[in-house]
Amino acid sequence: MIYTDSPTGKIGFVDISRPESPVGLGTVNTSGEPTSVAVSGNYVLVGVNTSASFTSPSGVLAVYHLPSCLADVADCTPVREIDMDGQPDSVAVSPDGLYAAVVIENERDENTTAGGVKGGLPQLPAGFLNIVDLIGQPNHWMVRTVELTGLADYGIGDPEPEFVSINPHNIAAVTLQENNHVVFVNLVNGEISQHFDAGTVTLEGVDLLDNKLIDFSDSLHHVAREPDSIAWLHNFVITANEGDLFGGSRGFSVFNRSGKVMYDSGMEFDYLAAAIGHYPEKRSDNKGSEPEGLTTARFGKETLVFVGSERANFVGVYNFQGNALAYKQVLPTGAGPEGLLAIPHRNLFIASTEVDSPVRSQINIFRLEQRPASYPHIESIRRPDGKPIAWGALSALTADKDDVHRLYSVHDGFYHMSRIYSIDVSRQPALITAATQLMKDGTPVNYDLEGIAQRSDGSFWLASEGAGTATTRNLLIEADSDGTVIREIRLPATVEALQTGNGYEGVAVTGTAGIDEQVYVAFQREWTNDPLGMVRIGQYTPALDIDPNIDEGEWKFFYYPLDPVESPAAGWVGLSEITALEGGKFAVIERDNQAGPDARIKRVYTIDTSGVTPKTQAEGSFPILNKSLAIDVLPAMQAGNGWVHDKLEGLARTPDGTVYAVTDNDGVDNSTGETQFLNLGKVLN
Repeated sequence: MIYTDSPTGKIGFVDISRPESPVGLGTVNTSGEPTSVAVSGNYVLVGVNTSASFTSPSGVLAVYHLPSCLADVADCTPVREIDMDGQPDSVAVSPDGLYAAVVIENERDENTTAGGVKGGLPQLPAGFLNIVDLIGQPNHWMVRTVELTGLADYGIGDPEPEFVSINPHNIAAVTLQENNHVVFVNLVNGEISQHFDAGTVTLEGVDLLDNKLIDFSDSLHHVAREPDSIAWLHNFVITANEGDLFGGSRGFSVFNRSGKVMYDSGMEFDYLAAAIGHYPEKRSDNKGSEPEGLTTARFGKETLVFVGSERANFVGVYNFQGNALAYKQVLPTGAGPEGLLAIPHRNLFIASTEVDSPVRSQINIFRLEQRPASYPHIESIRRPDGKPIAWGALSALTADKDDVHRLYSVHDGFYHMSRIYSIDVSRQPALITAATQLMKDGTPVNYDLEGIAQRSDGSFWLASEGAGTATTRNLLIEADSDGTVIREIRLPATVEALQTGNGYEGVAVTGTAGIDEQVYVAFQREWTNDPLGMVRIGQYTPALDIDPNIDEGEWKFFYYPLDPVESPAAGWVGLSEITALEGGKFAVIERDNQAGPDARIKRVYTIDTSGVTPKTQAEGSFPILNKSLAIDVLPAMQAGNGWVHDKLEGLARTPDGTVYAVTDNDGVDNSTGETQFLNLGKVLN
């Protein structure tokens, strides 16, 4: 497999003969920015952008002899560089190997105003399509140019071709994204056979605001599709409508050759993202999930369509039936999947991702197998109006006291309007069946919830993390089962004054509400005057809080000893959860803040508080708890062969002893968006 690495100006080679164990074979420098790669027989064709500026675009089609490059990657150089007379973007080779089609975009400057529109058209020179006749050796290949001006209603003299796909009859389908147009070119004679406007779409139930809420209640009217990728689908074409200047319909469309819309996904792509916790709320005001990459292939008896979400970081897989698409499954990827490649004769599909920080860029390899899909681990139901329960950034877990199939979770401060999610774990994937909004005095509240524990009467204790400021205190919250906030409990002032950041990260409860109840909170990291490597576990006694004659006696503390940092990338180690077991025992999550190959500490330890007396802040010298390793969760997090997330944040044990854990996906912000919801078995008995 050959891939482009645009920022470094390289192409890379990977041995995927054993796809479960790919081997990098090395990289090769190009003469500029490689934008696209295709293979024709023994030759690799790479579009390379060498433009000095937007107004002086240039580039080449670099041709490499594949066997020679694989024999010695260090000595791999082009056998020919064919001048493209402009900036190449997309490269495709015809199925019969006779032609290459190279889109010459000559992209616009998004900061230049043209026609009264910032980033608008025209911005010359115009783009076009190059046809390369692949006859004989590369030194004999000839280039023919197809002008694309005079076709689109918008930017008629400045076409901006974006993507090309070639069918078995050597007809190239080309998108003019900013022009909102699709063009068909006969590669044999270089003539334009058909073209059409991609049209507009009206959408109901859209989230249009970046406001820390996923709220599908707005509308978009007559928005231009502005397709990016295009692929042949039998005698139809399908487009990923990313949008740009004036549009982006947040979905994908199937057209016949005359431009009639045979199918449009409407809001289903964004709803899919929301149902699996991948909806990018921060992109709500700018194209939402933003479908961009797209490809099709025949796998056995099924024609499959793969649609990549640039902002929600997944690939949706659909089965083409009749004139419509039926959803099959979703594939989690790294951040920004753009390169999509189907290899049906090997039952493989590959997605390469563009974003490289803080999540590293990746090549994700998937294999089609006859068993249940491995992702998602958790999803939500659809409401009666067809919209999903939107969720993300799950930051804690607790088990229902009676129902072995019921868990509860919360989201952290990434989203407003705090909620308690009810999760059915009797099925796979686990299913979020309800979201109960927290209300204080009849008004929604915005907590940074990092802990939840169900009490003996079915109500909840919740822990909201503070940041050590007057407006963001650590709060222990008592809430009824219907979400009504009963009260908020702060730490003693002498303790609050010591916070440096990283507050509450979990809550657990023991005893009977109103009688002998004790509440425990885990602090994530050391506060002022805490010994290095020692973090607090607080014990709150509700019964003492009602006696005004007792000064701060309701809050006492233990120390928990943290593991030393083990990651080669350093970072820190802290607590992320606390869960009550029996007889004064608790399970805690201890983790580092490292992800990917740098992740080391994702562990569950047990502690025993029986026989250990906590102390108040005034008493000081808190007793140090002994801990025992119960579960190393890292192998389970690595089992899916994807990116390992840093935030292992939720842990629960059901009445039958089954242990579950969940990761926080940070609301798909600087994250892949993947949520791992893990059934760890009966490992804490």
